[in-house]
Amino acid sequence: MTTNITQPDTDRRTTLASGSWVADGKKPASRLRGTKRRRSIPHLLLGALLVLACAAAFLVVSLNSGNREPVLALARPVAVGQVLTAQDLKQVNVAVDPGVSVVDSSQAASVVGKTMSESLPAGALLTLDAVSGAGVPASGQAIAALSLKAGQFPVEVSPGSHVSVVFVPGQSGAALASPPTPDATTVWPAVVTSVTSPPNQQVTVVSVQLSQAAARQIAAVPAGQLSIVMLPGSGQ
Repeated sequence: MTTNITQPDTDRRTTLASGSWVADGKKPASRLRGTKRRRSIPHLLLGALLVLACAAAFLVVSLNSGNREPVLALARPVAVGQVLTAQDLKQVNVAVDPGVSVVDSSQAASVVGKTMSESLPAGALLTLDAVSGAGVPASGQAIAALSLKAGQFPVEVSPGSHVSVVFVPGQSGAALASPPTPDATTVWPAVVTSVTSPPNQQVTVVSVQLSQAAARQIAAVPAGQLSIVMLPGSGQ
């Protein structure tokens, strides 16, 4: 007679008293829940930080929006050379950085009638540079560009300076030339509109506004035979 003795399954033995293992070899559910809670703590901290960041951003925006100023903007598109009218303007309240050159709404009367020096779309904020009229000659006037070297113009020359353009024939390194016509004046009064120094060049380009006839005469003079003399009232 054969007797079958069944040995206890030691691999699936449970130690419920210790709480370390269950019959199927898995950890107790209580420990799994504890692990999940520990893993969720960083997510909770991240969410709290995001809430604080959003609150700070909202506070900054609220503070900035409180410092709004009434300034002038364009009610419709304007083109360079156009004379500004009251119908071209509207008042808007915006928060403006200190370095932005906007026009206060109280200055509307002072800019109406000015010539636009650039084209702007509707809704754009009006700036003082946009109504300076720079680069737009008045009726009967023209703008001529002079390519000058050091010594041919005062270093104090700047936009708005009142100057005389002087014909100086026979300067060193320049071809000889005569005045544009035998009886033409060799001194032309002008106002400087811009001063630029092209890169990698040893010249300075000075643009001046003067009469159309004078501009044509100056354009006919070879380079190197013109100089600028600064006059009283420059920069006004």
